[in-house]
Amino acid sequence: QMQLVESGGGLVQAGGSLRLSCAASGRTISSYTVAWFRQAPGKERAFVGAIRRNNANPYYADSVKGRFTISRDNAKNTVYLQMNNLKPEDTAVYYCAADRDLILSSIRDGGAYDFWGQGTQVTVSS
Repeated sequence: QMQLVESGGGLVQAGGSLRLSCAASGRTISSYTVAWFRQAPGKERAFVGAIRRNNANPYYADSVKGRFTISRDNAKNTVYLQMNNLKPEDTAVYYCAADRDLILSSIRDGGAYDFWGQGTQVTVSS
């Protein structure tokens, strides 16, 4: 089993930055595709971005492209989500998810991921 723990959330003003971490234990995260999803109150969970296990260029939702960056630190068994120029509409609980055998066509599908963290709250004030 893999355990994922997110951290780094908090309250920030619009235009600010946060870096979320997704720390893995139990398995080597470099062997997994890791994605970030978010869920705002009253809304469905939404794909934010993902990085495949081969470290190919990450994929991003259009709403965050150019502002958010996903990266890995395999030595720390951690994946990061750097969020810049945050907007109030980025307010949500952010989750990381991982899957070892994910196919590319499912990368935006939360149902395709086997392992999930507990989430971290990000609140952006206007």
